[in-house]
Amino acid sequence: MSVAAPAPPSAPSPASSPPPVRALDQFATFRAVLSRDLFVTGRELIGFLLQVFIQPLFMLLIFGKVLSDLGYASDDFSNVLLPGVIALNAFLIGLENTALPMMMDFSFTREIEDRLLSPMAIPLVALEKIVFGGIRGLIAGVVLIPVGMLMLGVTWPWAVVLKVVGVLAIGALVGAAVGLAFGTLVPTQHIQIMFTVVMTPIMFTGATQFPLLGLDSLRWYQVICSLNPLTYISEGTRSLVGPPGVESLPLWLCMCVLAGVFVVFSMIGMRGFMRRAVD
Repeated sequence: MSVAAPAPPSAPSPASSPPPVRALDQFATFRAVLSRDLFVTGRELIGFLLQVFIQPLFMLLIFGKVLSDLGYASDDFSNVLLPGVIALNAFLIGLENTALPMMMDFSFTREIEDRLLSPMAIPLVALEKIVFGGIRGLIAGVVLIPVGMLMLGVTWPWAVVLKVVGVLAIGALVGAAVGLAFGTLVPTQHIQIMFTVVMTPIMFTGATQFPLLGLDSLRWYQVICSLNPLTYISEGTRSLVGPPGVESLPLWLCMCVLAGVFVVFSMIGMRGFMRRAVD
């Protein structure tokens, strides 16, 4: 009697494989992670406000108030300085609040592992870091507006303030994208060197205390400042609220440059994030 050959094992049905995570579910996870980070910010509000206010308030006090009262700076200088300091605050807070947590998550706390295990694509985890850093940078810029106006005696129309907030939002996202690139490319043991070597030149070549077009007699320094993305945040803000007679770069040009910088650094940062996530 012949024995029938066993039937070959059938391929697993599509129903037996884990279903892919839908885009709506990933968006819900993205929103939940972002809400959690914002909630933590609320619990650390005092420390966050100290980070936001200390450095820019001293800059406004010394450069905008003390030097003006001593006669070393004109009254119009306050209108030049305030937009630049606000732009600086939004950019730097966005950068720092993305780069530093990124380095800690990948080295000391390993909190990034929980994010990577969430039902969300890895690029969305990196994007959430950019959005969260951008929100904190925007808050840092916005809360400084009334304080700086009160300190320096500067007034802006409300319609212009809303446009300034839009520029600050873009600038904060650019700072967060730069922070993502730094946080994923720079080794943790070199973090102090990075902030010493990189942050100080960024602060003083970002056209925060002077208009870029006013450096025509210092062409070499004007070229250096034009390579700094912070320059275009400062100039974009100053083009809206700068004093009469002070020429700034056109707002459309600043926005185009910032859009390009955001795309380039986001791609660099996400590539570095993906590389470190799979290590």
